Amino acid sequence: MLVSLSRIIKYGIQSFLRNGWLSASTIGIMILTLVVFEGLVLFNHISGEALRAIKEKVDISVYFKSNVPEDSILSVKRSLESLDEVKETKYVSREDALKQFKERHAEDEAIVQTLSELDDNPLLASLNIKAKELSQYESIASYLETPSLRDLIERVTYAQNQIVIDRLSAIIRMSNRSIAILTTFLVFLAIMVTFNTVRLNIFSSSEQISIMRLVGASNGFIRGPFVVEGIIYGIIASTISFLLLIPVIQFASPQIGRFVQGLDLTGYLGANWLMLLGYQFLFGLGISVLSSWIAIRRYLRN
Repeated sequence: MLVSLSRIIKYGIQSFLRNGWLSASTIGIMILTLVVFEGLVLFNHISGEALRAIKEKVDISVYFKSNVPEDSILSVKRSLESLDEVKETKYVSREDALKQFKERHAEDEAIVQTLSELDDNPLLASLNIKAKELSQYESIASYLETPSLRDLIERVTYAQNQIVIDRLSAIIRMSNRSIAILTTFLVFLAIMVTFNTVRLNIFSSSEQISIMRLVGASNGFIRGPFVVEGIIYGIIASTISFLLLIPVIQFASPQIGRFVQGLDLTGYLGANWLMLLGYQFLFGLGISVLSSWIAIRRYLRN
């Protein structure tokens, strides 16, 4: 068995070297496919980070009536934090709300003067609530409508933010669905392109295959060298495409970081290079070996 395996590897390497231009074209096609695959992985990461950043800015605010004591508000805060849907709550007192309002409008002299003439703080204490998922804001808003809380609350901003929350939820669903469809199409396209390229290689070796059949070589022995070629294609294409990824990310990272705050593609590559390289090898080897296996199997059936 070891002798047969060594011969299969030897014939596979010889076939790879003998079909130089065909091997180069196959590797080139696979590199393009893997580059698109890399782009898809990066796009998935970028879109995920962008949507996460937007989700972090989405919340609902609960404003309490001016006569509600702080202890009651903090009690509501604790009850909200006990809900599975709530990620965090932040209490903003009337004094803090006034201070923040003054800081935001420090350049507006009319507002500053109006506030200085008021005897009482016109702003209300509030709770800012963030849910774990966008779909959970509705249940949080329903909880705030319970009779025990209704008498304490002046207003809830969920109705004002509902359109934004619903649209963002739709964008996330559409993005996930599009990525899944694009990934499926990409895998199918890569297999078909590599499959047809391998078939050309098999056609160019048809005489050699016929001789091997005449001398009684098994189908596994005939198939082996082409699978070895597929492994070589996958290793070389994966390595080159990953090396091409490094300068592209270094160039694109600052530009993308301007649009998606906090996104650092260079740091992402540094922290996940082993995972990305593993994806490349799995995808490249999977496509090349599967295509080689299917192509030679169909040929051997004829």
